[in-house]
Amino acid sequence: MYNFKFQNPTKIIFGKGMIAELAKEIPHGKRILITFGGGSVRNNGVYDQVKQALANHHTEEFWGIEPNPKYETLMQAVILGRQKNIDFILAVGGGSVVDGSKFIAAAIPYDGEPWDLVCKHIRIQTTVPLATVITLPATGSEMNCGAVISRKSTMEKLVLSTPLNYPKFSILDPEVTFSLPKGQIAAGLIDTFMHTMEQYLTFPVDAKLMDRWAEGILQTVIETAPRAMDIRPDYDTMANYMLTATMALNDFIAMGVPQDWSTHMIGHEITAFAEITHGYTLAIVFPQLLRMMKDEKRDKILQYGARVWGITVGSADERIEAIIDRTEGFFRSLGVKTKLSEYGLDEEIISKIVTRFKMRGTVLGENKTVTPEKVEQILRMAL
Repeated sequence: MYNFKFQNPTKIIFGKGMIAELAKEIPHGKRILITFGGGSVRNNGVYDQVKQALANHHTEEFWGIEPNPKYETLMQAVILGRQKNIDFILAVGGGSVVDGSKFIAAAIPYDGEPWDLVCKHIRIQTTVPLATVITLPATGSEMNCGAVISRKSTMEKLVLSTPLNYPKFSILDPEVTFSLPKGQIAAGLIDTFMHTMEQYLTFPVDAKLMDRWAEGILQTVIETAPRAMDIRPDYDTMANYMLTATMALNDFIAMGVPQDWSTHMIGHEITAFAEITHGYTLAIVFPQLLRMMKDEKRDKILQYGARVWGITVGSADERIEAIIDRTEGFFRSLGVKTKLSEYGLDEEIISKIVTRFKMRGTVLGENKTVTPEKVEQILRMAL
């Protein structure tokens, strides 16, 4: 196990009716900017619950943060936040709304060009405090300090991270998930699964507790998925799904272990160029990345297959192929396509992604061996 430092300051408020706790958690006198995505929160009752809880607080609203939040949209919120002297942000929505709000929180007090915070990784000195009400479990952004921001004009999708952007608190009420479209649930389940994989499926460092935690998350996703995809999922199913998504990316299973993130980085580029839902891009990339990197990841693939899928019969090579097939089959069981061509994509997007990685000097993976040339092979295998 590697050396590590761990601290997660986010308070989690979990369960039915907990949106009412907003009034107690946000100090009176704060000038709150409430950020939203589309109009779904008006239809599922979340908007009314939030407004009722904050009836005695000063609030401003910003609507329209899209999936894969765009810099161009977020800058409108930054301008509003500065004009209204906002000193607290409440993100109400899924991971895109939370990620976008983290950028807004960092950009409002920043004197320079806000995009530099993303593309130049300038050290962030101060942010506007923020909290979240989660309506779509997936990203874990409600309990971590990271965000992924897109810029339409340059077709980029990049990471923003600062410890100052840990939410002060996050409210998770599983009842708000009952009306989610099944495509969003499928994407969220895959994102949760892959957050775990990026921190688990690398190489052994005898981090027994982290391995078991990660395997428990993977098993919970697999067990929960069929019921979560039902027409009428029950409360306990969605509660388990919601908490699993949070625990998959809040630094707990990252303690003392190597991390990969190749699948996410490649997937981000597919989204940047083709606007495909993030979770779907992971299902495209990961099976082929495993096939490409199976020698380096051999020990952990076999461990994953035995402990999570119960695959223990056959030669090592036979088991590895069966494990990869089972993983891809799980994605497809959620109704998610796993080939670029199934989305109408061809060699052109591969060329764009590889060219960008070469220009940036990008090398990915836990061993820094996923070169642009290997990325090209992975994507060709995924056609």
